[in-house]
Amino acid sequence: MNNENTRWRSETESASRRLRERAGGFLRQTPLWKLPSAAFGLAAPGVELWLKLEHMQVSGSFKARGMMNRLLANDIPESGVIVASGGNAGIATAAAAKALGVRCQVFLPGVSPEAKRARLRALGAEVVVVGELYPDALAACLARQEETGALLTHAYDQPEVVAGAGTLGQEIEAEGGLPDSVLVSVGGGGLIGGLAGWFEKRARVVALEPEKAPTLYRARQAGEPVDVEVGGIAADSLGARRIGAISWDITQQYVQDALLLSDESIRAAQQWLWKELKLAVEPAAALPLAALQTGAYLPREGEKVCLIVCGANVDPATVA
Repeated sequence: MNNENTRWRSETESASRRLRERAGGFLRQTPLWKLPSAAFGLAAPGVELWLKLEHMQVSGSFKARGMMNRLLANDIPESGVIVASGGNAGIATAAAAKALGVRCQVFLPGVSPEAKRARLRALGAEVVVVGELYPDALAACLARQEETGALLTHAYDQPEVVAGAGTLGQEIEAEGGLPDSVLVSVGGGGLIGGLAGWFEKRARVVALEPEKAPTLYRARQAGEPVDVEVGGIAADSLGARRIGAISWDITQQYVQDALLLSDESIRAAQQWLWKELKLAVEPAAALPLAALQTGAYLPREGEKVCLIVCGANVDPATVA
């Protein structure tokens, strides 16, 4: 095990202890369902599908882990915390800030749905809508942070945020054992960075992106992070224009597969999850199932495949 391996597993374990000892019950241990592939209508003999229902986490997404870890690991000034987000990181930061009794300001792009804005306001956050996509909101957020000195919480590219996301992998392993593969949606990369940093090469971590938001896919083609045009059905959650530097380094070591999925397949999987399992999730959470339904990812016979159902901050009326 090299130093970088030791670092990320160690940081994840530290994050887990910090959250357990100081978060005051803020986080939930989310359910892990283990179902045969036949339950999904898939012709995959002996394949076991694990659904990690992280959309049931506090704030409605996995982001609660990294955002609370970031806040607990730093001194928070009187000006509070500040974050730019497509919605989920902002909601998680606002929920963590409320639990700790500190101020929170969230910069959102125009593409963010009203359901997420309303949730932020209900949590007591100051909401600022800037531009159309996440990079516009991030630029405005960074400018305001320089003015106020508030603690910046990045949606995906800070060590505490990535390590916090890694606690999801630790929880999966503690609860259900080691899966053979883990299917993960990618936006800026915080979730896949955390999971790949925890599982290393002990499980096959597969990156999934919409065709219209291929940040990791294009970075792999170019050999380095590059800016890409983003849009489509999952742009509010997976709308980062460039893969995060931290997660890029981790995925270079531990992620072999980066697959693209159409908006149509993502919507179909989202609707299937609601109709068949009564899981109301946002498009970003449906990519793992879409990869199986379309055959983009073909599990081996007897494989244990963990699908990360990452978020539920969606207007239920849009799911059916």
